[in-house]
Amino acid sequence: MNAPDLQRNTLSDLSMLRLMHLCSVSLPVGGYSFSHGLEYAIDAAWVKTPLQVQQWIQLQIFQGLARVDLPILRLAMSQPDRLQELNDLALACRESKELRMTDLAMGEALHRLLPTLGVAPFLALPSANPIPQAIHSSSTYKQQAAYSFVVLFAQACLQWNVPVREACLGYLWSWVENQVAAASKLVPLGQTTAQAMIAALQPDIPEAVYQSTLIEEDEIGACLPGLAMASALHETQYSRLFRS
Repeated sequence: MNAPDLQRNTLSDLSMLRLMHLCSVSLPVGGYSFSHGLEYAIDAAWVKTPLQVQQWIQLQIFQGLARVDLPILRLAMSQPDRLQELNDLALACRESKELRMTDLAMGEALHRLLPTLGVAPFLALPSANPIPQAIHSSSTYKQQAAYSFVVLFAQACLQWNVPVREACLGYLWSWVENQVAAASKLVPLGQTTAQAMIAALQPDIPEAVYQSTLIEEDEIGACLPGLAMASALHETQYSRLFRS
């Protein structure tokens, strides 16, 4: 094997390792802090069994992420000059205050983290676009710029030479893993049941990534009223493990 081949393979391996790093549950972006409405759905007995948890997650995969996050991720990687516009689109698609807060909180955490991983600064949003005061009462949030997690994820993958399809697979895998981890604490699920659920959901991930390629830009959007209500009602839930 000659030197150019070695270098090409090393770059490919490095890109994959960086994607794995970005998708790791140990990445300090706070994904474990959010249940995306699942906590209320379980508390209200909308979701009671492992099968119902799996169906709740599947519905969001195909009717939510495959129609919003993944198409935006693709656009952000193929058209990096439109990051601001796509960032605003991602945030506009969040159907409740808590879902928007989830995206903003994880986006801000990733924005702080990426420079330490060697990713050049990007997406310098204007100070005129802060997180609305209604999102959070603390002064910490009032002055932060509004970064969508999915757009920053896309830009990191772009700079690390991660192919678009692999970036989409990694993004969705990370989301699924966090949802099953949340269900493990809330249902609760045993470790064996949780792992079996992840295995059962794995075939849905590449299928959802494929379906996301069929979504045109003017078709981006989702309507999941149950999810929107669950995340909104979670804000005033009497007892909570998760932030949203």
